Amino acid sequence: MHVAKDQVDTRMQIPGAVIRQRKDFGDATGLGKISGEYFTLAAGVDTTPLFQGLEGNLCQCPHWGFVLKGEITTTDAQGGQETVKTNDLFYWPPGHNVRIDADAELIMFSPQHEHSHVIDHMIEKTGG
Repeated sequence: MHVAKDQVDTRMQIPGAVIRQRKDFGDATGLGKISGEYFTLAAGVDTTPLFQGLEGNLCQCPHWGFVLKGEITTTDAQGGQETVKTNDLFYWPPGHNVRIDADAELIMFSPQHEHSHVIDHMIEKTGG
């Protein structure tokens, strides 16, 4: 699921402030501690080989985030694809790979334990 900034419902607008809110944007029930993450990724990066050996050869961690710049396409276990772009909010459920279509910077919030496992796996795959 992703939402462009101008499609997030405006809940309040007064001089000097605009409050936008998208309700029901994923579920964090029972996920424990959350980590805040800032990623800078170059066009052409593809996580498919990095996720080999994880369950289903996919990232099994959910992520909530915002694309500061760039374009990113995720592919799920069924082959479905979704692309997020600059100024999009997104939710990536467990079971995805990521391809960077244009140089990107993004902020993500992820369950700390699960995503640390995925990051450690990627570090091991790249030799550190």
